[in-house]
Amino acid sequence: MTMASITDDLAAAATTAAAAIAEISSLAALDEAQRELLGKRSVAANVKEAIKSLTAEERPEVGRQLSQYTAAIEELLAERRAQLGASTTSGDGIDLSAGGHGNARGHLHLVTQIRRQLEDIFIGLGYRIAEGPEVEDDWHNFEALNIPPAHPARSMQDTLYVDLGADEQVMLRTHTSPVQIRTMETEEPPIYVVAPGRTYRNETLDARHSPIFHQMECLAIDRDLTMADLFGTIETFARQLFDDNSVQTRFRSDYFPYTEPSAELAVSCVFCQSRGCRVCSQTGWIELGGCGMVDPDVLRAVNIDPEVWQGFAFGFGLERIAMIRYGIDEIRTFFDNDLRFLAQY
Repeated sequence: MTMASITDDLAAAATTAAAAIAEISSLAALDEAQRELLGKRSVAANVKEAIKSLTAEERPEVGRQLSQYTAAIEELLAERRAQLGASTTSGDGIDLSAGGHGNARGHLHLVTQIRRQLEDIFIGLGYRIAEGPEVEDDWHNFEALNIPPAHPARSMQDTLYVDLGADEQVMLRTHTSPVQIRTMETEEPPIYVVAPGRTYRNETLDARHSPIFHQMECLAIDRDLTMADLFGTIETFARQLFDDNSVQTRFRSDYFPYTEPSAELAVSCVFCQSRGCRVCSQTGWIELGGCGMVDPDVLRAVNIDPEVWQGFAFGFGLERIAMIRYGIDEIRTFFDNDLRFLAQY
């Protein structure tokens, strides 16, 4: 698909959707329309898949158009839902579909909401979504990422291994970086992807730790990429994430096996404007994750010439983002399934 055809498809789909939504007469039919208009087989899903075939210059514009289309459809659905809800409660008629005690409508889990918001931000920046298996082999989870056999991350205290009766070690992935390796193995540069998903560590569930958590990692491979491109991308992302153009970023030298040089990523506290508060532990800065330039050895492992191609990567925890944005103190509250907590978001 070309950029022009995608634009035409979105415009035509928006017109058709508006007319169809206006004719819907029941909440059940409206739910079905939402799945058809925004689900896995919708025009929006097809455009998401087609973005990877566009040029780097075209992707941001198409991502912006897709975000506008999605927002417009969601607004139309919300307006029609409000209209139908009002019509069922007015007048003397009896709504037989309401049930004896009413039906409470659910919503997406907070972590899923954060994930989708971040995906929209990166699609708008010209990236696409990449996914991979949660049960990984040693090569993709460790070896290709420049993590040698003696590295502490491979110990039973950190990694959850799976016994499949095979000679090769198999484990639940400890990060979403294996998705980056699989993408680089199967695709030719330039590559611009983000990899969201569940990850697993051998930790006890408490206020700050969980054996299951969610990550999102960003990977860019192209010619002549530098740390300046990395810093600029992160600053743009952070300002969109917190909807604040005054947000500042801070990078301090750090170490990761798969990036060189590496840095710790932090942003200025949006709650106290860097004056110091409980959220930022009185430092004025909130740590988000790690970042750096892709190590040449990682590129060589997937047969990409580091003399021609360079790249950067950064990652962060989705629960961490949610905890910062909403002032949540304990990570375990995401997994307690307490409706009193979930209903707040």
